[in-house]
Amino acid sequence: MAGIDEQLSGLVTLSQAQLRAEWRKYHKGQLMPLGLGRDLASRAIAWKMQERVRGGLAPATSRELKRLAKQLVEIGDIDLGKGPLLKPGTKLVRQWHGTIYHVLVLEDGFQFQDRHYRSLTPIAREITGAAWSGPRFFGLKDKSDAPTN
Repeated sequence: MAGIDEQLSGLVTLSQAQLRAEWRKYHKGQLMPLGLGRDLASRAIAWKMQERVRGGLAPATSRELKRLAKQLVEIGDIDLGKGPLLKPGTKLVRQWHGTIYHVLVLEDGFQFQDRHYRSLTPIAREITGAAWSGPRFFGLKDKSDAPTN
């Protein structure tokens, strides 16, 4: 099997039929969209090839891109100032009723007491026994960020 570099450089020599076959191979059997130019199709295939070999986007990045896409569709604009982005490996520390709690930021969520969580809110609820905003509980949001009713 040829290495990824040879496969990538070989994309330019493919016929249109071969390019469509490669598209289906790397895009879960989907047909190549009509009117998609050769250059863009080759780039999309190249991305998928590299993604298989080198890994794709981090789950947090994928979630953020999906959030921004949804916001663009719903509102017509995107807000890039969402707040602090936490890097994997960051430790959040919070004292509550005399006990200190530690949460580790992971690539795809958070770790608290050897359990995985997708967000901070259930962790805050577990610690307090009440419905708290996780980011607010851990000091990542100001009270001024709260919606006014």
